[in-house]
Formats: sequence, C-alpha cells, structure tokens
Amino acid sequence: MLRIAVQAKGRLHEETMKMFEESSIKIETSKRLLLMQSPNFPVEVLFLRDDDIPQAVATGIADVGVVGENEFVERGEDAEIVQRLNFSKCRLSLAIPKAEEYNGLEWFQGKKIATSYPNILNKFLDEHGIKAEIHVITGSVEIAPGIGLADCIFDIVSSGSTLVSNNLKEVEVVLQSEALMIGNKNMGDKKRYILNELLFRFNAYKNAENKKYIILNIPNDKIKDACELLPGMKSPSIIPLATEGWSAMHSVIEEKTFWQVISKLKLIGAEGILIVPIEKMII
Repeated sequence: MLRIAVQAKGRLHEETMKMFEESSIKIETSKRLLLMQSPNFPVEVLFLRDDDIPQAVATGIADVGVVGENEFVERGEDAEIVQRLNFSKCRLSLAIPKAEEYNGLEWFQGKKIATSYPNILNKFLDEHGIKAEIHVITGSVEIAPGIGLADCIFDIVSSGSTLVSNNLKEVEVVLQSEALMIGNKNMGDKKRYILNELLFRFNAYKNAENKKYIILNIPNDKIKDACELLPGMKSPSIIPLATEGWSAMHSVIEEKTFWQVISKLKLIGAEGILIVPIEKMII
C-alpha cells in the first residue's frame, strides 16, 4: 500500500483529487477522516496542511506527497522530487507599493519585508547582499504595507489581481513554482512499483490535457503542407480515400493553437474537419 500526502483543502487539493478521478482511482472524501484508502487501487491518501507535507514525506509518515514547489523549497526537508506535475503554477515575488519608484534590488536595503517564506527570502537577499528586516506573517501578507506593518511583501503571485487590489506592484520574481510529486528517499521497491503505476495513470491524463484529436480530408498534393501544420505525436496517420486524389489525415492538435491551425488547414484545401476530445493519451 502506497501512502500519499495531499493538501487537505484549496486549489492544490482540487487538482490532485481530479487527477485521481481522471485516473479511475476512487478516493472517498470526508471532513472527519484524515486517512482514506482507495477501494480499487493500492493507495491511501493522507490529508494534511500543505506546509506539513514535506516533513511527512521526509520522515516516512507518507511515502509520497503532492506539494507546491514553494512549500518544498521553503521547508528544506530531505525528500526527492519524483516528478513535476505541471499544474498549480505560480511564482514567489517581491512587491512594493504602487506609488513607489523602483530602480533595482537596492530599493530593499534596510526595508521591512512581510512574508510567509522567510527561508527563501533570506537566501535571496543574502545572495544579493541586501540587508533587510523580515517580518514573518501567516496569511494575508498583501495587507501588511497598507496597515503600516511592512514596507513591502514577498509572497505568492498567480494572476496578480490580489496585488492590484492592495495597491502593490510586482518588481522581482524570485522563484517559479508548480505542483511537485515528492518521495521518501528510503521507499522500498514494492512501493516504487505502485508509484510508477500511479504516475503512469496520472501522465496519461495530463498528456491528454489541452489536446484534441483531429480528423480531416486533404488533397494528396497538400499532405506535406498539412503535416507541417499537424506534426502529431510522431507524425500524422494518412489513409487513402475512395475518392481518387484525396486522403484522410488523423493527428493531435494543441487547443491553444486550435483556431489558427484550423484556418490555415482550410486555406490549403482541408475539408470535413472533425475535432474529438482526448480522454487519455499514452506516449
């Protein structure tokens, strides 16, 4: 049985539970229970605060955990990064009052900085020779300058809307962060086997995310042009049609470039374009 530590609530919790669901791994959730076992896969989920997950994994309370890179780096626990999960992306940044003129890191010399990430901030300031007073706050860091508690802040930024609403502006990005799967360094072979099976399912779901399966008819003399627009995973599948001089092409397309590519395909003569959602994709 593999024990995986997961954030008890919040965005990271929701994304992780969605991965279980899309991987056909059943996990019942209950506000009263912190440990839940799957009835159809050898895994049990331990629900913890995000800042407790690195220590739980490092000490073997959990075999693996899903945690934000920001928390993993801040805690400095002796665990290994098993895989980057490519979701819950954000950044740790320094932000100052909007009205302030900023000319570089020297602005922070002698300032009071509010943060929930003192270790990451300390290291950054030391590397750049900046002497500042760090004021540790848990929660609502962004209000500190407005109430006179600090001159500026060091905090998580996603869209930046929270900074704007508190009359702050982002001036230095210190750390890019995303969800990580971290693991205990002393995990046994049996548990690593289960972990590999779990990651196989997770990756099949993540590989399919934001991708569509495309089927179209194309004149044979335009196949080369269409292949340049639709490279697919390796290359498109080409199937001759009963109508002479035409073929059907099957490929995979990124959703973010969907409309631009479709327009170009139509210009070179593509017809009968069919777009199908992809549920899982094994590479």
